[in-house]
Amino acid sequence: MTTDAALLEKKLQNPPPAPLLAVRNIEVIYDHVILVLKGVSLEVPKGGIVALLGANGAGKSTTIKSISNLLRAERGEVTKGSVEYKGQRIDGLTPNELVRRGVIQVMEGRHCFGHLTVEENLLTGAYTRRDGRAAIAADMEMVYGYFPRLKERRKSQAGYTSGGEQQMVAMGRAMMSKPETILLDEPSMGLAPQLVEEIFEIVVKLNREQNVSFLLAEQNTSIALRHAHYGYILENGRVVLDGTAEALRGNEDVKEFYLGVSGTGRKSFRDIKHYKRRKRWLA
Repeated sequence: MTTDAALLEKKLQNPPPAPLLAVRNIEVIYDHVILVLKGVSLEVPKGGIVALLGANGAGKSTTIKSISNLLRAERGEVTKGSVEYKGQRIDGLTPNELVRRGVIQVMEGRHCFGHLTVEENLLTGAYTRRDGRAAIAADMEMVYGYFPRLKERRKSQAGYTSGGEQQMVAMGRAMMSKPETILLDEPSMGLAPQLVEEIFEIVVKLNREQNVSFLLAEQNTSIALRHAHYGYILENGRVVLDGTAEALRGNEDVKEFYLGVSGTGRKSFRDIKHYKRRKRWLA
């Protein structure tokens, strides 16, 4: 038996595990006329952290909302392709049904209930649960363990907390629903670098200790690729590049166009714009 045949036989005998979340060639249109996503496909394995990268307007948030089914609130629609979770199609479910299945989105901009306290905000995340007060109280303490600052501010109105604390509230509220998968949209937006690092370290801890899978949309390519396992780069509503985080960090195109670094050192934004026509995927 040849080497290639032996490898093929081995793959057939030990097929790779099916992805937890699979987006299959989706197309998204807003207001029945505006084509935003064009054949986007991606996968999130169980226990993985997958980064969805790209500039503002590339289609990251739309991709996240097409999975969480929040598109309809913005007059968007998945017109082609499918979204599957654990092998079953979920693109026809309501966001509430998705939460019950273990998929929840943390929206861009945090969207806390400003008039409620931090603790009341966290409790809203347990709305769909039916496992009793003791289990909810235990998970509240678990959330406070990951976000000790929230325990200090638990009686404060969320609207009067800092941007970083509100991001923690949004993530803690999502954890209170006992999710298997969190769709995290632009967690670094508007936060100081030190807080961004803290948020991503908590993501890694939740992934490692609670086995929560993450699909995170992020403009900050550098920090996302330091903490993710795999990445997809979007441009103009298409996936133009994907690979392991390590491979993407070492890719010359990614370093030049998304990290601002080339073989000759760091480039200015003007230089990056000037060299855009040289992108291999635009050739």
